[in-house]
Amino acid sequence: MEQLAPTAAPEAICAQQVIEWYDEYAMRTYRRLPVVFIRGEGAYLWDADGRRYLDLESGGRAGNALGHGNPTVAKAVSSLAASMPYLSNDFYHYYQGRLAKELAETSRCKRAFFVNSGAEANECAIKLARKWAHTSRGIQEPEIITMEGSFHGRTLATITATGQPKFQKGFEPLPRGFRYVPFNNAQALQDAISPSTAAIMMEPVLGESGVYPATHEFVSAARRLCDEHKLLLIFDEVQTGVGRTGRFWAHEHYGVQPDIITNAKTLGGGLPIGVCLATEEVSAAFGPGDHGCTFGGNPISCAAALAALQHIRENSLVTNAEQVGSVLRHRLTEVAARTDAIAEVRGLGLMIGVNLKQPIAPKVVLKGLEEGLILNSSSDFTLRILPPLVLTEEQAEQAASSIERILVMVGGAA
Repeated sequence: MEQLAPTAAPEAICAQQVIEWYDEYAMRTYRRLPVVFIRGEGAYLWDADGRRYLDLESGGRAGNALGHGNPTVAKAVSSLAASMPYLSNDFYHYYQGRLAKELAETSRCKRAFFVNSGAEANECAIKLARKWAHTSRGIQEPEIITMEGSFHGRTLATITATGQPKFQKGFEPLPRGFRYVPFNNAQALQDAISPSTAAIMMEPVLGESGVYPATHEFVSAARRLCDEHKLLLIFDEVQTGVGRTGRFWAHEHYGVQPDIITNAKTLGGGLPIGVCLATEEVSAAFGPGDHGCTFGGNPISCAAALAALQHIRENSLVTNAEQVGSVLRHRLTEVAARTDAIAEVRGLGLMIGVNLKQPIAPKVVLKGLEEGLILNSSSDFTLRILPPLVLTEEQAEQAASSIERILVMVGGAA
């Protein structure tokens, strides 16, 4: 048998070798940026050549919103890794029970089902809504209304729930049972309701499409229509939940209570975990054997989530997201006025979309890497900014200045 060499120390990593491994052996499902990262601390990452970058994407896809190398999470994970990293859901353990209790107290959705990702959380929500519709309302073929421009995941059910045909192309036949309406159009939402409608599923802020917050009128209408027609209101808070928007849950901005909430991203402090939360009445539709997840709610991920929640509370990171996000949006608005390169700045907390006047967003992302700034483009015209919740005002100022300089470099400024 071939003997594998010991893992190389980080300082010995050859970036080109790593990229070649990916090119030869990994499936080509991602357009990766040409950089190999080896460590992080707070809002910064370092590449294999020792160069530092300010991370405005939380490690990519908002997956590490507490910042890199969080000591509270690291301590919790190392302790469980040495003793009990895995335990199936055939047994009880402290960490899942305690986490379920804490999330119930923050959300008013009393019951939790734990998974490994946001797509799985949304898959659970879809199954639960359908089962509830069958058992509580006698609907034989339940439909769920979702929004045009939404994004709910990459499984077959969740790409079908996603109101963007580009994610569905080539994966037909898609599951039945979804209907799409324009986002923020209350009349269209009302017109789409039929006797088969079981639920309305929505992101309070469209994330993948470029950070478009829902209006208060639209969210209020969704809740009212659900009450009038005995439908479930499902809030996909995979990206918006646990502090990202300057509230613990984004639906708090709107003063409504969903029947089902899904979350992942921030929850695990960088580790994979997701959750589907539901009210007592709705969750009762699930019985033993109706759903399952081998690694969902495992001790190590639940311990990481508990540590993340502790760190968020003790360091007032929800408030920080609101305050620093306001600073960053204000500074970007000033950049827009000075350069005439930006058409719109929008968002809530540290979830920000920047529409550019020219289709240069991918060029801005690449130039950002050269300048030590990690950005994301959701389209040719849109930058999506999702920094760690630990971002400081000083770093926000630095980020805005860097973006202004980069816009000038790529020719986006007048």
